[in-house]
Amino acid sequence: MISALLFAAFIVLLLMGVPIGAALGLAGAVCIGLANSDAQWFGLLAVPQNFYAGLGKYPLLAIPMFVLVGSIFERSGVALRLVNFALAIVGRGPGMLPLVTIGVAMFMGGISGSGPATAAAVGGVMIAAMARAGYPAAFAASVVGAAAATDILIPPSIAFIVYSVLVPGASVPALFAAGMFPGILAGLALMIPAVWLSRRHKMGALEADTGRPPFWRSLSEASWGLFAPVLILGGMRAGLFTPTEAAVVAVFYGLFVGMVVYRTITVRDLFFILRESGELSAVILVVVSLAGIFAYSLSTLGVIDPITRAIVNSGLGEYGVMALLILMLVVVGMFLDGVSIFLILVPLLLPIVQHYKWNQVWFGVILTLMVAVGQFTPPMAVNLMVSCRIAKVSMEETVPWVLWLVFSMLAATLLVVAFPQIALWLPQRLGY
Repeated sequence: MISALLFAAFIVLLLMGVPIGAALGLAGAVCIGLANSDAQWFGLLAVPQNFYAGLGKYPLLAIPMFVLVGSIFERSGVALRLVNFALAIVGRGPGMLPLVTIGVAMFMGGISGSGPATAAAVGGVMIAAMARAGYPAAFAASVVGAAAATDILIPPSIAFIVYSVLVPGASVPALFAAGMFPGILAGLALMIPAVWLSRRHKMGALEADTGRPPFWRSLSEASWGLFAPVLILGGMRAGLFTPTEAAVVAVFYGLFVGMVVYRTITVRDLFFILRESGELSAVILVVVSLAGIFAYSLSTLGVIDPITRAIVNSGLGEYGVMALLILMLVVVGMFLDGVSIFLILVPLLLPIVQHYKWNQVWFGVILTLMVAVGQFTPPMAVNLMVSCRIAKVSMEETVPWVLWLVFSMLAATLLVVAFPQIALWLPQRLGY
């Protein structure tokens, strides 16, 4: 009875418009209190204890730093210089601007690991450029929103950091390495329909006669941005610093590039950058800490074991269960943000992963791929919200375009499910 109340209270609070973090914490706290009715006040001591326990984990220190990195590089002008360099390589013409958009977004993922931050940085440059070239605003917003979703796969990734906290058997370096090839695969999968739709509907014709930017000049200007992922990922691989320390190094590198090299960030801008990243980090970390209360109530109320037994004994078999989980994640991803999906579902899904002896790193990549799909699948697509705001279009207008990209990303996910070595080869090669 109390187990059913836990989920019912959570859903009702969400429908009432309560923020998801508060809904998780309140539902968990109420059920903890009811489960300990004989010693209610003593039982409620578990609420503040698990609030702190959910937050007091060393890997979570990397989250505000990587959020800050995203804000710094968004304002530094790195995205514009990367776009010019990409155009110098591929040229101009129908389908080339969407191709460049996805490529630059993937590269930005190697700097910040935040989808909305990349959607803002790349969208601010590319949506206007695509509008001048004759691409519909709704199509441009769809491409930017989908492209930014690859950022939570390509390391560094905030999503992988959260997953590693919830699953101690999956280390951050192993997850970062495992996300590399699936992230590239997802980006390539998005490029195919983006270029095909552009040429089929004759979009981008106004761009064909515009000359390419000079290659060597573009390379010189973009070199500082190109070096950022090398510094972050190379430093971690060389053992110079941990992922958390890498985030701090990336912050100072971004400030150096923005304030000294490009001179696009002033001392006055620092207040707004710090405030923006502080607000976003606070939202993420409060949700994480409140979800600790919800996770504790799941374990103490005995919710997880019956759900695990019901799924395992459903007769669907290993592949049927995986198909069911993917379908469930598609639906959940349409309504919840990525961090919330991890915090709510990982405690429930981990016993299933252990029952079928699935590799926990591989499953983390699959889960992150599905979260990435949800970031640009209406109606609650955070990346698409950002890009639609920049393009000044409604999310409904993007549906005819964005569905092609959603199906393409799902096809990439199925490839990783069918061939786990796409995710596992690199971490095994690196010895993680």
